[in-house]
Amino acid sequence: MTQVLGIDIGGTGIKGAPVDVAKGVLTAERVKLATPHPATPDAVSGVVSELVKGLGWTGAIGVTFPGVVAAGEIRTAANLDHDWIGVNAQELFARTTGQPVTVINDADAAGIAEIRFGAGVGHRGTVLMLTLGTGIGSALFIDGTLVPNTEFGHIEIRGKDAEKRASELVREEHDLSWGKWAGRVDEYLLHMEALLSPDLIIIGGGISKKSGKFLPLLTGLRAPVVPAATLNDAGIVGAAMAAQAHA
Repeated sequence: MTQVLGIDIGGTGIKGAPVDVAKGVLTAERVKLATPHPATPDAVSGVVSELVKGLGWTGAIGVTFPGVVAAGEIRTAANLDHDWIGVNAQELFARTTGQPVTVINDADAAGIAEIRFGAGVGHRGTVLMLTLGTGIGSALFIDGTLVPNTEFGHIEIRGKDAEKRASELVREEHDLSWGKWAGRVDEYLLHMEALLSPDLIIIGGGISKKSGKFLPLLTGLRAPVVPAATLNDAGIVGAAMAAQAHA
């Protein structure tokens, strides 16, 4: 199985494309549909099914979810409807698409792609992947092995979830300058460095394609901070890789 469909569910969009899992590249242009609001299980699964049908896809599918996923069951859903909690998303998506589905935390999927094909290739030790988007997702790797469902976007900084201060959505909603937002990201990364002493920090999510506007403004970090090489396709690629691994 060299091609698998990867689908990345986010707070604002649901995007998917077939992936060559041997090379870590999309084999067709990705399709993006709006995340429904409210983002209930029925509504989101309907959009996922629409995307799959639109692509004419049959076969294995990997789907990311922005929350803790344990054996296909959703445990947290900070940026989607809380009705997701306790739902077996793997069974739901398999039923609505009629195809075999694997579900994985969105940041874990992005991290898997970066470790195998991107900025994390060849790095040993502790690698921290952070996705800055609607919220902040995290993926932690020790010598290339994933520690799943870390959810470091919810550590507390100044009395708030970190993602309520330093996500890309917060930058947009509050019209923060790149300098002011970089200061918040810097504060967050310094907290993470104090907790984990990572050897490398990878920044992913939609903001990664604008890394030149804020990464040079970060100060005081010991670990190198680099943009994701697979940019905002990392979740799609990693979802497909997870589905292949569970096939």
